[in-house]
Amino acid sequence: MARPRKKPPVSQPHAAAQPRGKPFVPPATITLPAMLQSGRDLAFRETLYLMVLAFGRIQSFREGFGKFLSLTGSQFIVLIGTAYRQGDDGVSIRTLADHTQLAATHVTTEVGRLIGKGLLTKQASTRDRRSVLVRLTPEGEAAIHAINPLLRRVNDQLFQNISREDFAVVSRFLTTFALNSEYALAEFRRSERERSRPARAGQD
Repeated sequence: MARPRKKPPVSQPHAAAQPRGKPFVPPATITLPAMLQSGRDLAFRETLYLMVLAFGRIQSFREGFGKFLSLTGSQFIVLIGTAYRQGDDGVSIRTLADHTQLAATHVTTEVGRLIGKGLLTKQASTRDRRSVLVRLTPEGEAAIHAINPLLRRVNDQLFQNISREDFAVVSRFLTTFALNSEYALAEFRRSERERSRPARAGQD
């Protein structure tokens, strides 16, 4: 018995081509003249993406160094920060927080955990009994020596082909940028509060 022949597909009429309007030009995300090129912010945004990429990798290195020592990234930073700031007498929580750019409450928590791991010790300051001074234990010193070869290899790769002058420029930039970020966060939070007011007003 002959198989029924399939019907050829019915061609559909092509939809009428829609006329293209003007290309969308997004508004600039910044108004500072120094950040614009011919009134556009494309190069500015590409630089921001590079910053996020680079800073994200630095954060990954921090976490990796911590993992090498069975620590978190923050614990590693507190440990090595102590190593560089303890001097002869030890380092205060406030000084350690300023050095590592971490909140003092966070540093206090991580110091407690590192003490529990036997890597740090603390004692009351002879100058101010309200303050404590933190120092590495012999186990903490051994941990710093153990991580140092890896730190050197990574940093040598990370900062190769960067001159002393280049690094000084970056340092000045980041000092200003970090301060600006505080004001930017305040502006962002103010905007969040303003957006939440109508919602709260509707619930009253």
